[in-house]
Amino acid sequence: MMKNFSSLMNRMHQAFGAVRVNAIGITFLLAVVSLPIPLHQSYAQSYPSKTIELVVPFAPGGAADLMARTIAEPMEKDLGKPIIVINRGGAGTILGVDSVAKAVPDGHTLLLSGDAGVINSASGRPLPYDLMRDLAPISAVYMGVQIMVGNKDSRFKSIQDLVQYAKANPGKVRFGSSGVGSVTHLSAELFNIEAGIKALHVPFKGISEAMNAVMGGHIDFAICGSSVGISTIKQGSLRGLALTGKTRSALIPELPTLIEQGVNVTTFGWYGLYTTARTPNEIVGKLNTSLVKALNSQAIKDSFLKMGGEPLPMTAGQFSSYTRNEIEKLSKIMKQLNIKLE
Repeated sequence: MMKNFSSLMNRMHQAFGAVRVNAIGITFLLAVVSLPIPLHQSYAQSYPSKTIELVVPFAPGGAADLMARTIAEPMEKDLGKPIIVINRGGAGTILGVDSVAKAVPDGHTLLLSGDAGVINSASGRPLPYDLMRDLAPISAVYMGVQIMVGNKDSRFKSIQDLVQYAKANPGKVRFGSSGVGSVTHLSAELFNIEAGIKALHVPFKGISEAMNAVMGGHIDFAICGSSVGISTIKQGSLRGLALTGKTRSALIPELPTLIEQGVNVTTFGWYGLYTTARTPNEIVGKLNTSLVKALNSQAIKDSFLKMGGEPLPMTAGQFSSYTRNEIEKLSKIMKQLNIKLE
């Protein structure tokens, strides 16, 4: 290679003169030396270079907001830059997700989203983004089981009571949710399908309204997150009918699972961390390493346990597959039940 290069330089010397050849030769050598170092690798080494924004597509004070602040603290210590949580709710998480999908792909804008965002993509409704095209999955963050609750004075003391009555009286059992197409709606519909019953869906504007309707005896049951359900059961406001996980929870060990009561279905609520698509893989990897380190800490395990769930660390590739599989699974369910989101 050096012999060929020397021959090239000699020919250039003869054609253009020594001074010009030297200038050209130096420029050429500088270009060759710089080629093996990709620009994005150099940029990734300096990441993060400024404050990181963590967008939560929900209002302040909810489970997602708490979760975001829980992971932000150890991650900002690890990465060496502040992480500020920005609540950008509205349009069923669409506004918040879209803001990250359209952000600069430099890893300084993150998104904490979960089943709600995936349901939007599974529904087929028009969206200003494509979740799998415009976002880069980093890792799952949290998975928590759900709880089926009923009125404390209800005739239904168990799942068997409810299923037996519903089969004998189709359409007379009413269940509530936080809205059409919400995870609480789909979880209840999965239960209905597996139990072989036809129950009437009553959508509300939020799970709190649905829970109040159960307390008031206006509907027969609802499925909610364990962090909400466990507290209301222990307070005596509602009766726990079943846990939707594969095994019982240490937080409420007396509550049997749906599987134990003859209905072979499990449902979960989950959240994960994303950034903007086209962010360099090295930066995504750096974020994944920092997040997984935080999720494996005892402090976060204890914090998530109080919320009724557990950390769910994954590689970026695993989480990408998980997100895609969830979209495909929920899309089939929504088509089967003819659930449409406006």
